[in-house]
Formats: sequence, structure tokens, C-alpha cells
Amino acid sequence: MKALRFAALGDSLTEGIGDPVDGGWRGWAALLAEGLAPAEAPVEFRNFAASGAQTSDVRGRQLPGALAFAPDIVSVVVGVNDTLRCTFDIRAVAAHLDAVYAACAGQGAVVLTACLPDPGAMLGLPGPLARPLARRQRAVNSVVHALSERYGAVHLHTAEGDWVADRAMWSADRLHPGERGHRLLAARFHALLAASGTARGPAPDTEPQRPAPTRSAGLLWLATVGTGWVARRCADLVPQLMALAADEVRHGMRGTSARLDLRASAGVAAALSALSASVPQEASRAAS
Repeated sequence: MKALRFAALGDSLTEGIGDPVDGGWRGWAALLAEGLAPAEAPVEFRNFAASGAQTSDVRGRQLPGALAFAPDIVSVVVGVNDTLRCTFDIRAVAAHLDAVYAACAGQGAVVLTACLPDPGAMLGLPGPLARPLARRQRAVNSVVHALSERYGAVHLHTAEGDWVADRAMWSADRLHPGERGHRLLAARFHALLAASGTARGPAPDTEPQRPAPTRSAGLLWLATVGTGWVARRCADLVPQLMALAADEVRHGMRGTSARLDLRASAGVAAALSALSASVPQEASRAAS
């Protein structure tokens, strides 16, 4: 019996950070893999995701290995790290995602995508600092929505909803789901795949096997590991973020904050318009 192949691309969310098991991380993708086929049918799962990955890393470093693996299903969940860099460019993000989706779809794989909550809100940053990051994440999500439709991807809406505000869903760092959150993501993806007949195994259990992190654990993480983690991810962004925050305050005082949203929307429209209507080279090679 031919094995069903599932490849997972992305960053720390898909790597499984927040869902520890003996010897490493598990995460939603591994949980989903267990329910893609009946017990008697083999499933081959490879996780190419890496902590800190941006859309350019998925395209340049992870995609070649995934295409060589020739998956039947491939998940591409990425974009938050792009928003935390001073080099953020929604046109580049759109181009990278377009190439990745096209290449995977060009091989006949079912593509899984998801929109994500904005990191500023998850970190509890003050409004002037959080709003620019939220605007960036909304831009990335808009691109993901549009391209998911273009390539017929199975798309999971995770940017909003009760789960985002539910402390029990998140690990101590407040940026990655805990075991319960990873299980929820796996179950929701499974439901979408089962509805189309792609997933034929049992749905992942949504009840965690380990207790959720306590508030004191979260404070300890922030005091020890968390500050350094955030600093490494955002070191090159801080000066720019200060400027963005100052701009946010100025527009707020003038009552012109809507202009910032309109500017971001125009950037998304320009990014999508810039994409070629022709099949990208990656997809052409994959189909040949």
C-alpha cells in the first residue's frame, strides 16, 4: 500500500514549539499526521519547519526538500517572523508565498494554509507599538487569503476567535500554542481535510496529556528566556518600530489613523497585482 506523504513547512509554530515531548517538540502538524489515514494505511511525515524562518527561508531552504519528498499534502504556515524584521516588505512576502504555493500545487499536493494572530497583541505591547505589528500581520493574512483562494488551498482561519484569548491554549511565552492549542489546530485542520475526504483517519484528541502552564511559569519564562528570545527576533526592528509608534501617535492626535490602514491596504493590493499571472518557475519545474 502506497504511503500518504505529508510535509510541513514553516517556522517555530509548525516546528512544534510549545508542545514538548521526550527528545524535542511535537506540534500540531505531527498530531495531524497521525489522523490522516486509517490505522492500517501508512503515513510518512516530514517536518521541514524551523524556528525563526521567514517566507524567504521557506522558499529557499525548505521548499526544495519538500518537493523532492513529493508530498500528497503540504502545510505552509509562516509569516509572523517577517513582520518582526525591519526588512518587512509585503511584496516580497507575497512573491515568496506565491512561489511556494504554486510549486506545491503544481506537483498535485493538497496545500494547507492558515492566517495567524498578530504578535503585538500576543506579547501585550502598548497600543502604539502593537498597532503597527497588527497592521503588518493583517497584510500578511490578506495575502495568504488571496493566494489560498488562487491555488485552491485548504485554509484555516486562526487569526481571531475565542482560542486567541484563551490562556489555556498558549504556552508560557504567549507566542506559541501550548499542547492544548496545538491539538486544537490539528483537530481543526483535520476537520477541513475530512470534509473533503482527504483525511480518513481518527480526528486528533483535543484534550492535552500535560497541564497547561501556570501564570508564574509564564512570568518566569519572560524573566529568563523570553526577554532574550524577543530581543533576538526583534533586534533589528526596534529602531524602526519606535519610528512607527511615533507615527502612530502623530496620526492618532490628528485623527488621521485611517490613513495608515489605507496605506497598508494599498500595499497589499500592489503586492498582489505585482504577481505574475503566469505559473512561477518553481511550479513549471515541479510539473515537468
